[in-house]
Amino acid sequence: NHIVVKPTDEWLSMCPFVMASDPGSAGFSPEDAQALRNYLLKGGFLWVDDYWGPYAWEDFAREIAKVLPPGQFPIKDLLPDHPIYRALFEVKEIPQVPAWQYWSQTGGDTSEMGPLSARAHMAAITDPHGRVMVLMTHNTDIADSWEREGEEPEYFYAFSPNGYALGMNVAVYAMTH
Repeated sequence: NHIVVKPTDEWLSMCPFVMASDPGSAGFSPEDAQALRNYLLKGGFLWVDDYWGPYAWEDFAREIAKVLPPGQFPIKDLLPDHPIYRALFEVKEIPQVPAWQYWSQTGGDTSEMGPLSARAHMAAITDPHGRVMVLMTHNTDIADSWEREGEEPEYFYAFSPNGYALGMNVAVYAMTH
């Protein structure tokens, strides 16, 4: 099951794992920032996905800094030796998953913003013990790899194996750390 929650929603504390799409358009009020900070520091896990290019990256970095100050909680690239890459399945690289409409209209291109989003990557903000609190998959839409089998089978087969593998790894990591 899933529910939609705001950072200040009392239901947030009952969600060990939350996911946000298009976080480059997020805006946290002081109340949102404090509530999300409390959630994350008490063991919560936030995965943000589907934001493309440097402007969306900078916008989200500015907003998450309201929640977790970068001097204390810096954003760091998550390297392939991190347990998320192998929690259940071995993931060698972060797949770049475009919207299926973009992919089909461009003949299979995966970089939705051209050279501004040429490489998908994964970064994280960790707590003082190294536990990932915020996972960021940037220049990709991993969740689209789970959603599109009925619309475009060729797209689904191209992106779902790696997307599902990463998604399962993230879920296993989030629920066990």
